[in-house]
Amino acid sequence: MIFGLRPVIEAIEAGKELDRILIKKDLGSDLAKELFGAMRGTQIPLQKVPVEKLNRLTMKNHQGVVAYLSSVEYQHIADIIPTLYEEAKTPFVVVLDGITDVRNFGAIARTCECTGVDAIVVPTRGGAAVNADAVKTSAGALHNIAVCRENVLTDTVRFLKASGLTVFAASEKATKNYTEVDFTVPVAIVMGAEDTGVSPQVLRLCDEMVSIPILGTIQSLNVSVAAGVLMYEVIRQRQ
Repeated sequence: MIFGLRPVIEAIEAGKELDRILIKKDLGSDLAKELFGAMRGTQIPLQKVPVEKLNRLTMKNHQGVVAYLSSVEYQHIADIIPTLYEEAKTPFVVVLDGITDVRNFGAIARTCECTGVDAIVVPTRGGAAVNADAVKTSAGALHNIAVCRENVLTDTVRFLKASGLTVFAASEKATKNYTEVDFTVPVAIVMGAEDTGVSPQVLRLCDEMVSIPILGTIQSLNVSVAAGVLMYEVIRQRQ
């Protein structure tokens, strides 16, 4: 964690990866304007919060700004897909739409690394923090796999489809079993939020929905478990 207007501005200008910035509501000083200018063109999430929240984080002179350094170096999916094709690989991407639980995120990242996933895509806003807890839960996997933070997931899904990937959404509402689809082609699997699933705007863009059979009375699996089932089906089919 870093705090203070000048240290945060310098961190941005130095190219440091920031997970998010918390700024006091109605902060309007000249330095604050300089901070907003430094953030222009970046994908750093910004949250405007009451000063009381900042005071709970640190009692030192934060000047209305607290930022969290990211535990990983973010990449862009548009840079990764062409490279995979150039290397004659069949792309395998996992997109996380609104997964906010750090432990679920870390567990999914661990399975992604174990199954050879090429990249994890997360939203700039509305996703779990990629912090030390996430790295620990992932058993360090987040240091060994590309994490792509993208501003608009719908644009990312459109890019993946235009790049030749078939985009599958995991949904308990799907009529097709996950074993009935072809995962040997270039694939992106979209996993949705723990409570609401894949967002409607992303779901509409996906090529197909797939489900995992549920035989008990509980209607859904934990998202990290469901992600693991689908990822290993990709490996099973490709082997």
